[in-house]
Order: sequence, then C-alpha cells, then structure tokens
Amino acid sequence: MRVLDSTPIYDSVVTQDTVTQLRSAIRKLLRALDQDHRDLAAGVRSALKRDDDYAGPGKPPCDWDDAEAKEALIDALVLDARAALGVVEGQALSRPCAEAAELLALVAGQDVEAGDDGRFRIARRVAKDRVISTVDPEARHGHKSHDRRFDGYKAHLSVDPDSELIDEVVVTPANAHDATAVEDLLGPVAEEVHKPTVMGDSAYAGADTLDDLEAAGFADVKAKVPPARGREGRFGKDDFDVDLGAATVTCPAAKVAPIRFSSDGAGRADFAAACTGCPLRERCTTSASGRSVSIHAKEEVLQRHKAAQAHPAWQEAYRSTRPKVERKIAHFVRVAWGGRKARSRGKERIATDVDTRAAAVNWARMATLGLSMVDGRWATAPP
Repeated sequence: MRVLDSTPIYDSVVTQDTVTQLRSAIRKLLRALDQDHRDLAAGVRSALKRDDDYAGPGKPPCDWDDAEAKEALIDALVLDARAALGVVEGQALSRPCAEAAELLALVAGQDVEAGDDGRFRIARRVAKDRVISTVDPEARHGHKSHDRRFDGYKAHLSVDPDSELIDEVVVTPANAHDATAVEDLLGPVAEEVHKPTVMGDSAYAGADTLDDLEAAGFADVKAKVPPARGREGRFGKDDFDVDLGAATVTCPAAKVAPIRFSSDGAGRADFAAACTGCPLRERCTTSASGRSVSIHAKEEVLQRHKAAQAHPAWQEAYRSTRPKVERKIAHFVRVAWGGRKARSRGKERIATDVDTRAAAVNWARMATLGLSMVDGRWATAPP
C-alpha cells in the first residue's frame, strides 16, 4: 500500500510587492547583460527613461502616501521594463540573459494593466501563477486549506504504512494541486505487476485522478470523494438518485428528469417543470427556472467510489491507515533540519534537500526496525 499526502515548505525569501519586483527584474537583466552582452546593456540603459541607475536594491524614492505619485512610479517602471525588453527582443542571448528577460516580461505583465488613458496601474486581480519574488522565481503562493495560506513550495510524500518508510518524495511550487504529483510519486511502483493499494484524502479524489490511476492499473484506490452538499442546508447532488444506465436523475420529491449529454460526456438534468408547485422547492433551489443537476463526464467513476467508501470495511481501512502518513509528515518536519523552512532557493535545490531529509528519516526508521547486517545482507529484525 502507498499513502499519499503533502506538506508546505516555506520559501527562504521575502515576498515582494509589484514595485520591488519590477525594479529587481530590471536590475537582474542589466547585471546579466553586463556579464555577457555589454553592448546590449548599454542599449538598455539608454532606453530607460527613469532617473534611476537600477544599481542598488530596494524600492526607489517615492511619497508612498500620495496615490498619484505611486501610480506615476508604477507607470514609469512598466514603461522602463517594456523599453528594456524592446532592446533585447530578437537578440541571441546567453541563457542567464534570456532567463532574466523572461522573468522581466512575466513580472511586467502579471500585476499591472493599462487604463483607458494608457497609463499602467496595479491590476485589481491576482494573476493565477503569480511570481512572488525575483530572488526565487519558482516560489508561489499556496494554501493547504481555505484559511491556511503560505508562500514557497510543497513536498509531496508517498509512504508505505506497513514499514512507515517514505517511498517517494516530490517537490512542486506551492500552488500546484496535490493530484499533479501523483504520477511522479507512484512512478517507481507503476511498472510492478501487482500494484499496491493507493490511499489519499479528498485532494486525490477528483474524477480525472481516480480514472487515471485505474487506467494505470491501480485497481484499489481509496481516496475520499467529498460529499456534494447543497448551499445553506438545501438538497445537494448526493440527495438525488443519478441513474447513468437509464440516463435519468430522480429528485427527493421522486420527480424524474432525463440527462442531456454533451459531446464531452458531461451532462445536465433539468427539473424546471417538475419544480412548479413542488412542496420541497424551498429546500431545493432558489432559482426561478427550477433545479438542475450537473453530471460529470466521469460521473460513473465518482458514483462508484462514493458507493465503495460508504462500506464499513472501507471506512475502517481508511481510518486506521491514512493517519500514518500524517504522523510521518510530522516526523519529517520535526526531526529533519530546518523544519518547514527551505534552506535553499529554486525547486531543484529544494528537491535535493527534501530527498536528503527523507533519506535521513528513513535511516532513523530502519534503525528502529532493527536494521543490521545478516549473512552479508542488510535486513530488519523479524516482527
């Protein structure tokens, strides 16, 4: 069996605001060009309009209490960034210079937008994959729950619950969904003839993830599909009887509606006419057009797993086994050096550090299991 979960790794840099990022990205490009393309560095400096040599770190002088002054600074920094990118566009750049230019282009576009007057201002939105620091461009905003947010990376772990050894560990930016690491976590066992049971929380219970695991030969997947509850105590989808064979949905008032499927396999059942005069309407919907139920393209997978997890044996296996990965993560964080704080920058270096941590935790566990040399081979003590 393999039990999956993830834990935050807090980055080792300070999250930067838009002004700091723009100025830092321009500085980074200039430093890289000074090393490899001095003629282009001179061209970029001549194209910059602000009275700023971009030599020192930190924010430029500004009256931060003056909204107009801040807007003018943002606009000037964006224009300088665009001018710098215009100089290097189409040029054959060294790798450090190309990476610096790509970072500048990303930073110059992620937080700002042009107004009707053509002036650049802070956008009233947050970019989906926002860079949070030019010092560590791979770090991201992330969250483990609605209220628990953090900046940096995630360590994803696969644990063997019998031996309590870490089987595999993968590092991703903090904004990566837990399910994106499943393929890498299970890669070492995917080629085995008898594939182990895979267990995880609701983060691994998406229809696509469950279907992909089954298609890869993992026949026994125990991931808790979250209930489909209604808003404000009203009936949720789980209160409806979805019959995929008959292509119908039956509501709590015993009214039946056909499922209309689209080309992608998803569907929808509308109870519009049946909702008129229904005594349960107030408990079901506030929509003037009546209640409707959406059908996932892989609804059969979801329904099958929901039925399985309702069985007492499934619930007992889940309750007794899944907490082991949480205890192992607590051990991983508590015992290993640095705790949740990254000791380096960049995903590759942090992944190397996390691999080393996992190995250290495993060695400690194997010592507990009584690892010793027996007849020239390493073996643990019999149970």
